[in-house]
This record gives sequence, structure tokens and C-alpha cells, in this order.
Amino acid sequence: MMKRDAVQSLYCISLKTGGYQMQKRTIRIGIDVGGTFTHAVAIQQPENEVIAHAVTPTTHLSKASVSEGIIKVFKDIIEQTGASNAEINFVAHSTTQATNALLEGDVAKVGIVGMGKGLDGIKAKSDTQVKSLELSQGKLLDTSHRYINSGSKMFNEDEISIVLEELKNENCEVIVVSEAFGVDDTTNEALVVKAACEKGLPATASHEISQLYGLKVRTRTAVINASILPKMTTTALLTEKSIKDSGITSPLMIMRSDGGVMDLPQMKKRPILTMLSGPAAGIAAALMYAKISDGIFLEVGGTSTDISAIKNGKAMIKSANVGGHLTYLKTLDSRTVGVGGGSMVRMHNNKVLEVGPRSAHIAGLGYLAFSQPNELIDLKPKLIRPMPSDPNDYLIVENKAGKQFAVTLTDASIVLGMTAEGDYAYANKETVDHVFCELAKAYNTTAKNLAKDILDQAIAKVRPVVEDLLYEYNIDAELVSLVGGGGGATAVVNWLGKSMQMKHIIAEKAEVISAIGAAMAMLRDCIERTVLEPTEQEIVAIRKEAIGRLEAMGAQSSTIEVQVEVDNAKNILRAIATGAFHMNKDALDKKVLSEDEISASAIKAFKSEADRVTAVAKTKGLTVFQNHEKIKKFFGLMTKNKITYRILDDSGVVKLQLNKGAYMQTRANGEIPEFIQSESIYNDVGMIIPEIFMLYKSRVVDFSTILDYKQVMELIRIELDGLEEDEPIVLLAHPRNS
Repeated sequence: MMKRDAVQSLYCISLKTGGYQMQKRTIRIGIDVGGTFTHAVAIQQPENEVIAHAVTPTTHLSKASVSEGIIKVFKDIIEQTGASNAEINFVAHSTTQATNALLEGDVAKVGIVGMGKGLDGIKAKSDTQVKSLELSQGKLLDTSHRYINSGSKMFNEDEISIVLEELKNENCEVIVVSEAFGVDDTTNEALVVKAACEKGLPATASHEISQLYGLKVRTRTAVINASILPKMTTTALLTEKSIKDSGITSPLMIMRSDGGVMDLPQMKKRPILTMLSGPAAGIAAALMYAKISDGIFLEVGGTSTDISAIKNGKAMIKSANVGGHLTYLKTLDSRTVGVGGGSMVRMHNNKVLEVGPRSAHIAGLGYLAFSQPNELIDLKPKLIRPMPSDPNDYLIVENKAGKQFAVTLTDASIVLGMTAEGDYAYANKETVDHVFCELAKAYNTTAKNLAKDILDQAIAKVRPVVEDLLYEYNIDAELVSLVGGGGGATAVVNWLGKSMQMKHIIAEKAEVISAIGAAMAMLRDCIERTVLEPTEQEIVAIRKEAIGRLEAMGAQSSTIEVQVEVDNAKNILRAIATGAFHMNKDALDKKVLSEDEISASAIKAFKSEADRVTAVAKTKGLTVFQNHEKIKKFFGLMTKNKITYRILDDSGVVKLQLNKGAYMQTRANGEIPEFIQSESIYNDVGMIIPEIFMLYKSRVVDFSTILDYKQVMELIRIELDGLEEDEPIVLLAHPRNS
């Protein structure tokens, strides 16, 4: 949208109580810092319409680091939209800086102050002595270590000061403080952090990074966090200053590695949480913008594809390894494959040997599709070595003037119609078809067969990763869509979906999907504690703390939701809180559909017929639909009834999908225990409860990770606390591991 148009749309007119009222628009700005380009988008609410897009090369080598590019696209967005300061209520960006700093070894030397008491102190001295960590080949994170007996009478401010001066003299730029059982009593860690800050040394306490027992891993995670703290803080402060200088009053938010955002004070404590925030931004968009409840999300760039799983409306999370070192950092389970829209083609004996990992971008070559047609005349195929370390079998074409062009995955996708007119990566089809016909003659094949072989080799790298995610997270393939994001999405996802016979879609505005995700992301925080058989009081306490953290970051209380998980195998109690940053009510309101419109959305979601779909249960914001299907077996001699479920909100968005199970419509004071007991299995081991989901108002509460009946009932009681006794409730039970 041009600036003039944006200014003209400053106000929208709405009919209210027989008159007209002027409504001010609100704008959310999202910025995605990629390896090559930094993109920014402006999203106007409540319509969630992308009204502006800006792009600039990522400024890795600038004095101000990546913040220079962030500031540029931010200013470009303001110019395009003509937005006033008051209209912008949210600014967030993802960043590659933490990941790149660790990969490249661009980190600060860390001084470690280990502490312990009594017999525990002997082990603490060893566990806190994290020696230099290899981050990548030849790249080290250097450390120095000192130990203090925090139970000694000599433990005082003077001793702490001496230790800190010694570490400072050893060129340590940042301090980590880690005490045995410091998560239970944070007093001593806080004392040393305060003393370090007074000496001008940035400092991290291990309890601020994780509340889990396991001193060695907790200290290691804190060390990695501290090593990037000075650089990350400097960049963030530069960005924040520029935004404040523009008159924007909304605080700057930064994408986390688990798909949420946090404010600057939180980032300054835990910059490690920004690792992999680029792929996480794409997942946030898949959840918030594309409204995917179950899917495999593939974000396809020019060189690589990041692949992640979404199940029951949640991204799958794992513990991160940094340079092969286990940490307590939770990140999106994003798996990277060396195939993208710009991947070049390797040939051997007239056959396509491989696609990638080298891309046209890195080789400094243009795609056929994005070159000038008059340059692609009198071409000769040629095999080259794009980079000194590459094999010399990458296919290019060369014109009479000696100019070279890569043959890419995108070009092959255009030939086969996978990338079609209207797609972001579509261009010059007639020219590309002609070049492929000439290449086909040279390799004794046809243009379409050559293109097919290229696409087959590309997805041969991607398909196993998709299959692994489906298997590892026990995701029902019948419920899943392959969802494409990124500029190269059509070059991979459409052919992969066709090959795997899976539903597949390309997300709207796929080329800027990560920037959209940053703009729409929710505030998020996660607290983990080591607890053996947590009591109701402990569950209530961790839930309350999670809510408090989000409120401190500016989350609107009414939007905060807390997911409590109990990992009995590892004795971990976990609370994951999400919420929306405070904004006006219009920006939070969704368009409410009629019952007929919601039913139509359900029929579409089932891909079924109207007479097979029934609304069977309802809350004040959600409707449970059931689909009945007869499956023929044994050559049609027998039939079996198959019942599946879709839960839709009042905007027609699918919030949960189950391909089997049972439901119960009840009230907050209803017979919930009886339902769970009736759907459980009893054997020699005892009671095996199903995966339980509870619906009330517009919330879907997921208890599927809880295996213990007593703990499920405690969590349900906590969720229902404060509701009216006759509040409509729906319970769903899904057989475990089915």
C-alpha cells in the first residue's frame, strides 16, 4: 500500500447505535532478521491485513551489527504507512545474532564463580568448572573459574570482590554465578551478581536461566548465555533507542526460540532464548496467521529449508544442544535441510546426482527464471565448481558473452507447474521451458523428465525429515497439512505433497511469513522446576508465577493462558504461559461467524459431506463437530463406522483435531472424574488414562502429556476454579498412542 493510500485508510467508519463513529487503526510491526535479508511488515488490526513490506540486506558486518538493518526497515515501514506514533502498539523482531555468534565463536570470555556448602561443595567445585567449550570447528568459548565456599565464615563481600577482580584481570568480560541448590535459595547468587555489576561486569545467575536441578548442565547453559550477553545487549539497546527516538512508546519485543516474544529486560537476562528465533517466527505465523492446528511447517529459503511440527495447535519443543553440549534451553524442534529455491543441480553420467547443498546465492549466480530473457540465448550447458571446496559437477548454462546462470530447483519447479503464475517465485516460464528443452537434448531426456528428476532428488532430502517428525511426535498423517512458507515454498512443498499424497498449502504472504510471525507473536515464558510428585499447592504456585512474569512484560491479564505439564520420568514440573500484549479491544476482537458459517467451515475441515457432519457439543466460544464415515473392509463385505472430531472457535478456526475418541458435554460441577475413569484402560500395571482435553469458553486446555489420574484431576480443578458451576464444559478423551 502506498503512503497516500495508507493515510487515507487512517480511519475506518463503523455503524454503531444508529450513527457513525471514527475508529483509529492499530498497527503491529514485525521484523525478521534472516541470514541474507532483513524483512519487515506492518499488520493493520483488527483485519490482520499486511499493509506494508520493506526489505534490506542483513547488516552482519556493520558497526551497529544487525541493528542497522532493523532500524532501516523499521523506518521504511513508517514511511510507507504514514503511521502516527500512537497507532503503533507492537514492535518485535527475530534475530540470527545469537546463533551466528555461537557458530562463529564471536563470544565474550566468561568468568565462572562456583559456590557450594559442606560436602555438596566438593562436587559443586567440579560441576561448575566448565572448561572451554568448542562451539563449532576451531571456535571456542573461553572460561576462567573460581570457587567460593558459601558456607564458610569467610564468605563475605570482600572475598567476592577479590574473586571478581581476579577474573577481571584474566580478561573475563562477563560473569556467571552458580551455586549448588541455588534454585532453592537465590540469595548468594544474587549477592555475587550485584557485586559484579557494581564493578562494571555484566553477570548472569544460573537460577535466572533455569530452575532445574543439575548443576553441571545449569552452569553450562548459563555460561553459553553469558558469552553472548554483551553483544546482544548492545545491539538491542541500539535498536530500542532508534525506535524510542521515533516517538514509539510501545516496548521493543524480541522473538524467543520457542515461538513467543519477550521484552528487552528479559532478553538482557537470557539472550540465549533468542537462538533459532528465525524459524520460530515462521512457526508463530503458521499458528497465528495461517491458523494451522496440525501440520508440518516448511520454511523454504534460497539455500535451505527449516522443518518443524505443529500438533494440537502447539509447536514441538526440544532441549537444545550447542556445539554438541546439552543445555536446559528449550527451542523449537526445527530441522534444517540443505535444499532451497536456489539450490543448484549436480549431474553425473547424464543423470541428476543431487540438488544442493550449494545455492545460486552463495555461488553468486542468477536463476534462469530471474534473468533477462535476452541474456538466455545461444546457451551451452557446463559443469563447474562453484566454490573451491565444491565438486566440479554443478550444472550451469553459459551464453556467448561468457555470462553464467545457475540451473536451480525453482527453475525446475516452474517447468512442472509447481511454481505457477501468481506465486512469489514465478517468472519467465517460456524462457525457462526453452532452456530446459535445450538442456534435455544435451542429456538425452525431455524437459519435463529433467525437471521431475531435479524435484525428486530435492525432496529425497526433505521427505525423511517430515516422516521422522510425524513418527517421533505420533502425529496422525490424516490430520496433517504440509504448510509452506518462505520465498521458495512452491519449489519444495507442492512436489513433496504430491509425492507423499498429503494435503499441502502455501501460506498467504509466504515470502514474508517470518516477519508476519514476529508481528503476531504472543508474549511467552516458561518455568521449569525439579519436583517429585507435585502437589496441588506447587502446581498453583508455578502457575501463578508464570502469570506474574507475563503481566510484568505487559501482557493483558484476560489473554494469559498457562499450560501446566508434568514430566514424571524426569521429575519436572513445567508451566508455559502465553498472552497478548496490552492493546485496544478492537485489535483483540475476532469476527464472529454464524452457526451456519461455522458448520460450513467444519465440513470443509473434514473434507466431508454436510449430512455426515454434526455439532455435538458446545462451550461459550467453541463447537465440537463429529464426522461419521463408513469404511469398507474385506472387499466391501464389511463396513466399519469411523468417527472423527474437529473443534472450531467462533471465527471458524480449527483449534483441535482428533481422529478417534469420546466426548462428554457437561458443566463445571459435572461428573468429570466418572468420564475419565470410564475412558481409561485397566491392566496389571494399573490405570492408564487417555489423552485428555478440556474445553471451556474459547479455551482448549491440553492435558495430553499428563499420565497420572490424580494430577489430571488437580489440574482440572485449578482450571475450573472461579468459574460458575453451570459453565458449559466439554471433555474429550483420545486413546493414548493411537
